[in-house]
Amino acid sequence: MVSFTDPRRVPYVRLGRSGLKISKIILGCMSYGSSKWQPWVLDEEESLKHIKFAYDRGIQTFDTANVYSNGMSEVVLGKAIKKYNLPREEIVVMTKIRGAVGKTVDTSAWALYQAGPDNVGYLNQHGLSRKHIFDAVQASLQRLQLDYIDVLQCHRLDSDTPIEETMQALHDVVKAGYVRYIGMSSCYAWQYYAITHNLTPFISMQNQYSLVYREEEREMMPTLKHFGVASIPWSPLARGAVARPLSTTEKTARQESDEMMADLYLQLGTGNKQIVGRVEAIAKKHGATMAQVALAWVMAKDVVAAPIVGSTSLEKLQDLLGALDVKLNQEDVAFLEEPYKPMAILAH
Repeated sequence: MVSFTDPRRVPYVRLGRSGLKISKIILGCMSYGSSKWQPWVLDEEESLKHIKFAYDRGIQTFDTANVYSNGMSEVVLGKAIKKYNLPREEIVVMTKIRGAVGKTVDTSAWALYQAGPDNVGYLNQHGLSRKHIFDAVQASLQRLQLDYIDVLQCHRLDSDTPIEETMQALHDVVKAGYVRYIGMSSCYAWQYYAITHNLTPFISMQNQYSLVYREEEREMMPTLKHFGVASIPWSPLARGAVARPLSTTEKTARQESDEMMADLYLQLGTGNKQIVGRVEAIAKKHGATMAQVALAWVMAKDVVAAPIVGSTSLEKLQDLLGALDVKLNQEDVAFLEEPYKPMAILAH
């Protein structure tokens, strides 16, 4: 008799009101590609292992971007899909467009942004114009070695391009078959233009959200709930700020060199150090790690479909999966949230 038991342990949820099902935890692929881009990024061989490790445990949704490792993240993800014969009809591939992809893998995204792409030979190779949207989608498909992208995400709607042009172009790449769904990343709540203009609607918002960064609760989360759009938060562990005790002085390779430091959350949020202490207390209560508790808090929010997690350690990736077993009660949630104070908008 054929057995239908699946040993993979990650559950699956719908992405907003769409029919698309994704894993309850999404693997972020920013850490995979080439160490020439950033020293904390894993090179191809190790990256492939991490993607296979995640898939074997039930993660079938992968989030990348054209600018990660200047395209090499997409290349590595595409190679993993081919090498391990990941079923295309099952897996969900998300990527993002807007930024300029450096001409060499070691081109600094931050330096390129500061210089201004137009000033250094990248005219029409960034932003959300119709021309760049079509060019970027086709380039991503080539790097991924895929026929279509499941969810194409716009990283911030570009103020230099009329929103009508952007939304029509996104609608058209869906109509052309290059993309199945569209989402947004780090945008403002008012930018839900497509919903009232008979164009392809957004089904997801990749926004920053964690115990120490809750500014999205002002407008974005209520807006998403109203329109039936799912949140798939990035940095749910706040660059690791909520994953280790305040007394810890050891830093990861990424924390040593990242432009956005974990300490920034503790400096800008007046109640955030207290929150980290409370995460540690709740972790001890549940016999869990701090990372598991912080991730469980994010996953408990009704608007959140699945957080995006990234790791350069298989052990830590396995640990994060343990968040699925942590069940916080109302008292735990209130205890964790109570010290939070409004803070300045960060990385938006």
